[in-house]
Amino acid sequence: MSDTTTLERSYAYCRELNRRHGTTYYWSAFALPAAKRPHVWALYGFCRYADDIVDDLGDVSTDARRYALDDLGDQLFAALDAGRSDEPVLAAVVDTTTRFGIDAQCFRRFLGAMAADLDVTEYATYDDLLGYMDGSAAVIGEMLLPILEPLSPDAFAPARDLGLAFQLTNFLRDVAEDLDRGRVYLPQEDLARFGADPRRRQVDGPWRELMRFEIERNRALYRSADRGITLLPTSSARCIRAARVLYSGILDRIEAADYDVFSTRARVPTWRKVATVARASLAR
Repeated sequence: MSDTTTLERSYAYCRELNRRHGTTYYWSAFALPAAKRPHVWALYGFCRYADDIVDDLGDVSTDARRYALDDLGDQLFAALDAGRSDEPVLAAVVDTTTRFGIDAQCFRRFLGAMAADLDVTEYATYDDLLGYMDGSAAVIGEMLLPILEPLSPDAFAPARDLGLAFQLTNFLRDVAEDLDRGRVYLPQEDLARFGADPRRRQVDGPWRELMRFEIERNRALYRSADRGITLLPTSSARCIRAARVLYSGILDRIEAADYDVFSTRARVPTWRKVATVARASLAR
């Protein structure tokens, strides 16, 4: 196991990554017992670190990004085998994975999805997109579940659905940002069905119809995920319920903006996140 100082610094670094880049997850974690929060932040820190390799290294070639992502995976699995790491992100991730018995294959699936972003720019069908989201999103629910300590194995499928719901919300909110990166996550079959084209960056009739369809699909995933919240202990349910309320609220804001995800980014303000988590923390 990594020494105490290294672990403390690693957990602090992961927490800071979460605070800066994933504020919904960051604030929602405060509904958990204090001893569990760092482990949620550790998993988020790793996922963010990998995502940054793919999207935020600046003027770096695709080959260089691929090499860096492969190297991160090699370091992670070597560290998991060794049971320790001195790397700023991996020390906390290895400690969390070991403590809670998280399946290492989850990380392989996640890194595989990140690698796909280096090559794949669109998805023909919703099933194709689900294949990608298995590694980019559903697997996150699987990673978190041991930390949440569900009361029944029946919580597994809803945990995956919540990961999918969060990811699809991101896709609907971040259409313009993804276009800037050369990607369209909305299934091509859906775009063709409604005659919508995000590349026009126009909120027209076809675009509104498409977004209504995708938002209802997204809300169905949230409803499916809600089954799992009742299968969690109270302290965990508070955290997940807060995250669910906050993230699904992004869909309300997209609707309020008349489905304009091109000129504005749907956000839930920090004060609302804090208030939602505070209310969730008082719930029984």
